[in-house]
Amino acid sequence: MELADRAVGFLLSLISLSIFTYYTFWVIILPFVESDNFIHNYFLPQEYAILIPVCAGVVLLCFLCMFIGFVMLKFKKKKA
Repeated sequence: MELADRAVGFLLSLISLSIFTYYTFWVIILPFVESDNFIHNYFLPQEYAILIPVCAGVVLLCFLCMFIGFVMLKFKKKKA
């Protein structure tokens, strides 16, 4: 089981590092590259650099609120 946990942890770390590197390059470095360069074909338009994290944050916040509400309702039923 320990080996499987390590593999999952390594995979999650690798995915997180890849997303961080892609996003950092997209937001910080890409604006300084000429717009006719071929590298722009691999990235979405700059508007999505703000839109995607905001939407992800809203979805995460909604799931967190639903989870907290579910736990509170479950705890209230146990108490009664």
